[in-house]
Amino acid sequence: MSLTGKRILLIIGGGIAAYKALDFIRRVRERGASVRPVLTAAGKQFVTPLSVSSLAGMSVHEDLFSLTEEANMGHIELSRAADLVVIAPATADLIAKAANGLANDLASTLLLATDKKVLMAPAMNVRMWLHPATQRNVAQLARDGVLFAGPVDGEMACGEFGPGRMVEPLEIVAAIEKALASSTAISLAGDGPLAGRKIIITSGPTHEPIDPVRYIANRSSGKQGHAIAQAAARAGAQVILVSGPVAIPDPSGVTTHHVETARDMLDAVEAALPADIFIGAAAVADWRVDNAGAQKMKKLTSGAPTLQFTENPDILASVCARTKDRPALVVGFAAETENVIAYAQDKLVRKKCDLVIANDVSPERGVMGGSKNEVHLVSKTGVESWPLLDKDEVARRLVDTIAAHFKKGYGA
Repeated sequence: MSLTGKRILLIIGGGIAAYKALDFIRRVRERGASVRPVLTAAGKQFVTPLSVSSLAGMSVHEDLFSLTEEANMGHIELSRAADLVVIAPATADLIAKAANGLANDLASTLLLATDKKVLMAPAMNVRMWLHPATQRNVAQLARDGVLFAGPVDGEMACGEFGPGRMVEPLEIVAAIEKALASSTAISLAGDGPLAGRKIIITSGPTHEPIDPVRYIANRSSGKQGHAIAQAAARAGAQVILVSGPVAIPDPSGVTTHHVETARDMLDAVEAALPADIFIGAAAVADWRVDNAGAQKMKKLTSGAPTLQFTENPDILASVCARTKDRPALVVGFAAETENVIAYAQDKLVRKKCDLVIANDVSPERGVMGGSKNEVHLVSKTGVESWPLLDKDEVARRLVDTIAAHFKKGYGA
């Protein structure tokens, strides 16, 4: 991919890996991009402003309180007059500041003021990288939409070995190409293609009790539903996420309601209505135990207990059947192990929804619990098949598709 005409804002943190930033600048400029460098006070201890500006062909920005620049709102202009913000090396300090919204120098202020995607290339001692505080900060930034390249295992300048070594410049370039392949804007509250829209999304499995300590469930991790919720929030929507029991964090900028059973989930969905859009990504249990025990069931000498099942409420069908407050767009999911598209087409008709996202969840596909998904968008007009993608990318594309529907006046 050519980077011709792309504008990269590069923040160079303080660490021995800062020397790689010099080669990175050269590599990016070879591909036609411009690099506007920002050097932190710690970064100046490892590379000089003269070497950085010579390679970038631009002056180096260092001071938040430069009167010449601030007369024209320099830090705001810097943060937004770029296609992508890159931090290399991204130190533990810079990561912590970004994760917690601190802005006490030029670099951290730029990160808080930008409306563009941010790509970090971490570099630090292995123990600093593995410290719970750093891992919490990285997880928070990932939820906020920050992208990461590395770190990788390797020998440290201090002599230790392990994760924390910054990736090579060409690997950062590859990550930039991937990041720029999609929109670089970050939608803030009240902004974005879905601004003013309310979306209800269900995610994860449901747990149907057998007794107080046992339950029936499925292998859904909630990763796809949560990714859709995060993507919708970034697109400016007001997002209500109704989540079954999962082991992943709540998306940022989203109102999340935690439930256990299918009946709980239906109650939460109905309480959240009305909405413009409903996306039923949860893997809701079709049946529940009708004779669930009030106490823990004990082993019987006569054999296993007999469980009686009854059908759970159909959340997708219930939403579609509403009259006064049916969402303008209702999206269902069809997780199948065979005849994927045919079953999804049948579901579209039976449930009377507007769109069904079909995927093959056979064990060998690794979709349930995994990080990738291969989906088919089934509607009345036909089937659109997407290749195997990260679940975050599936979410982004789905949100873009929904936004395009509303832009054309669909459901307006």
